Amino acid sequence: MTQQVSDSRPGGRLNTAVFHGSVAGILIFLIYAIAFTDHATAFFNAGLDWIGQTFGWYYMLAIVVYLVFVLAVGASRFGKIRLGPDHSRPEFSLLSWSAMLFAAGLGGAILFFVVSEPLTHYLNPPVGIGGGAEAHRRAIVQTFMHWGISGWGVYVLMGLALAYFSYRHRLPLAIRSTLYPLLGKRIYGPVGDAVDITAVLATVFGIATALGIGVMQMNYGLSYLFDVPEGLTAQVLLIALVVTLATLSVVSGVDKGIRRLSEFNLLMVAAVVLFVLLQGDTLMLLNALVMNVGDYIAALTGKSFETYAYNSEAQGWFSGWTVFFWSWWIAWAPFIGLFLARISRGRTIREFVAGALFIPLIFVMVMMSVFGNSGINLVEQGLVVLGEQAVNMPQASIYTFLEQLPWVGLTASLVTLLSIIFFVTSADSGALVLSNFTYILRDVNHDAPVRLRIFWSVLIGLITLALLMAGGLRTLQSAVVISALPFSAVIFLVIFGLYRSLRIETGKLEARQQAVTGNGAALDWRERLDRTLDGATHDRAEATIRHAIRPALTELVEELTSRGQQASLTERETGEAQLPCPMLRVDFEGAPSFSYEIRTRRMQPPSFLPADDDYYLRLDVHLADGSVGQDLNGYTRLQVVHDVLNEFQQHLSFLTEAGLAGHLGAIPDHEMERELLTATRSATGHDTTGEHQEQPV
Repeated sequence: MTQQVSDSRPGGRLNTAVFHGSVAGILIFLIYAIAFTDHATAFFNAGLDWIGQTFGWYYMLAIVVYLVFVLAVGASRFGKIRLGPDHSRPEFSLLSWSAMLFAAGLGGAILFFVVSEPLTHYLNPPVGIGGGAEAHRRAIVQTFMHWGISGWGVYVLMGLALAYFSYRHRLPLAIRSTLYPLLGKRIYGPVGDAVDITAVLATVFGIATALGIGVMQMNYGLSYLFDVPEGLTAQVLLIALVVTLATLSVVSGVDKGIRRLSEFNLLMVAAVVLFVLLQGDTLMLLNALVMNVGDYIAALTGKSFETYAYNSEAQGWFSGWTVFFWSWWIAWAPFIGLFLARISRGRTIREFVAGALFIPLIFVMVMMSVFGNSGINLVEQGLVVLGEQAVNMPQASIYTFLEQLPWVGLTASLVTLLSIIFFVTSADSGALVLSNFTYILRDVNHDAPVRLRIFWSVLIGLITLALLMAGGLRTLQSAVVISALPFSAVIFLVIFGLYRSLRIETGKLEARQQAVTGNGAALDWRERLDRTLDGATHDRAEATIRHAIRPALTELVEELTSRGQQASLTERETGEAQLPCPMLRVDFEGAPSFSYEIRTRRMQPPSFLPADDDYYLRLDVHLADGSVGQDLNGYTRLQVVHDVLNEFQQHLSFLTEAGLAGHLGAIPDHEMERELLTATRSATGHDTTGEHQEQPV
């Protein structure tokens, strides 16, 4: 029987366990932080000190392991694997992609620290005496450490895992999917719910921390420009403003809202950095940048393991700076990871790793070096107040710095606007990600409903307000360090699961290469030449489907069924041609199914070949992993049968090898998608796929 299937892919349903579990945990925190503010402040501060003293070594090792893993994967044979079907290509240009990497991954916190952190390390280094050329040099390197490639390794790891399992294996766009090779179908149970709840809580507090820091920055900027008083009242209004703007942006979606804001952000950052570079001692700053990069590369290995074990006086600095930053990166990993996955579909693993690691790193090093060296130079020249603000009131330091340059009114206004847009970009990205975490998506290429995005946007604002009421910056730091600890262990499980799945993937490619294929020899060479030079019209493609492909697949299904196989044939309209295209599927107990699907693709004929029409149609073969680049136009029934059998033989060969290695249970099966749809139909009470059956053809 041939079933007619619509290709519409709407909606989904709320993941009630993850949503209600996460909201319950957040509400408990909000009540505690607001009703028992003094106790909450003391608790968070004690938690920060305890984790810094007890788990500082662990955070250092974890960050190194995460980075080494993604570098190894990107450079290995796994790097050629595409984050999506084999025929997929990137949705966004390199410029748009880079802008979204930078804006979402760093947020406005970089404006808070870009002057204050290098100056703080210069004046109050962890070891030695502050001031002088050596302290100057070490301060920039230490800043690079906290904002550089080590932290981005965490983002890239999570983004890689989420994109791979969601876009290549069609698993839900959630953290639980990254553990499929370890847990199998149990990811859909309580264990998977607990993993996703942990990710949601870490994400919420990470975003709230960044937003809280940004609100302090914006409050001072408005006070500097317009005498707006600093304090909780102004911060509440600013939070409301950011949440409103973030809601408008997230409702617009990734392409219209977030992408455009990110590109605008990147242009403004580049303009500010260029202005500071040209207004300062340009040659010195360029020389310093080159030297800072060299110092960072030379010091990266040693500083990645620096725990100050022999210097007890530096332990406070270590907890307040390095442990906090590593916790912050980890807490943001689910958020940024999912967002990176969302904007990186179609790129290869090697492209993704190289781009997401090094493009933001270049931006960060240029910005931190130009601002940091300029600020330290001003302090060395006698601007003592700038150094004092960097240590005691960091949100003010960038404005005092800009006062020393021309057009301070313009540049200060630009920085304030930039901080607002930065945090709107982070907030809207966060609301989008949290919505997708707590919703079972029918199609991972789409996003959760607008109402859910609005809910999370508002909730992020409330959490930020609660953290500010509970003690300001210190409490923000403590909350993110505490929430990141459990999720750091989940990331190690993600590493094991991803590596295991990538090994299986390469085994599948090897099995495909080793399988015997001889379809080309079965064709008359003149027929092959005809198909090469003559593209098929709509009628000719339809005739090939009707007279060759559909009869061949029908005959195969009947033969496989007679031999005890679970074979089926369905049809759906794909592409612009509106032709019913058949798909053969063979299901196996405890192993991934085999699918052989035909999809139409409308192509422009090349100008150097004669053509009877302004377009022609390809009948592309799609397996579970995407298009294989095979066009069946002009094939005979027998040739189609042989092509299907070649692919079926390759699939069975792979399953045999995987079974001998004990890997079958770790391979995601697209049957999981159908199980999710069944759950969706059961929950909503109606069919969301538009499937219906026709009479046998």
